[in-house]
Amino acid sequence: MTSPESSAEKTPRRVQTGSPWEETIGFARAVAAGDLVVVSGTMPLAERGVLEGEGDPYEQTLAAFGHALDALKKFDLGVESVIRTRMYLTHARDVDEAGRAHKEIFDAVRPAATLVVVSGFVDSRVLVEVELEAFRGARAS
Repeated sequence: MTSPESSAEKTPRRVQTGSPWEETIGFARAVAAGDLVVVSGTMPLAERGVLEGEGDPYEQTLAAFGHALDALKKFDLGVESVIRTRMYLTHARDVDEAGRAHKEIFDAVRPAATLVVVSGFVDSRVLVEVELEAFRGARAS
């Protein structure tokens, strides 16, 4: 039996992080529906769109996942709640470095993961974009 607080709200809850893309395109950084929290595609961009780790797929992967995990914090969730990750890379040559960053962050929780190579992103300097899914029931009671 679940309590009202651990069970989902009746309507999805959305959070914004202030990214200019959220306003331009019209999306939420993360949405909670039931016990599932989904984080939108997240690039390694700091406030005001400043690219982090330019030219470095490892640093960009760490930064992008860091921003995605920050969105989860708005739901009082952390890395232990992550059940799925997706990584989009612009170059197959960057798989090892992106994978190394992913392992550093998620090795202890071992989420389901997908890694694909795409033709590019809106900002050509971006090498990596990531998504997360988390399960609220995974929180410690």
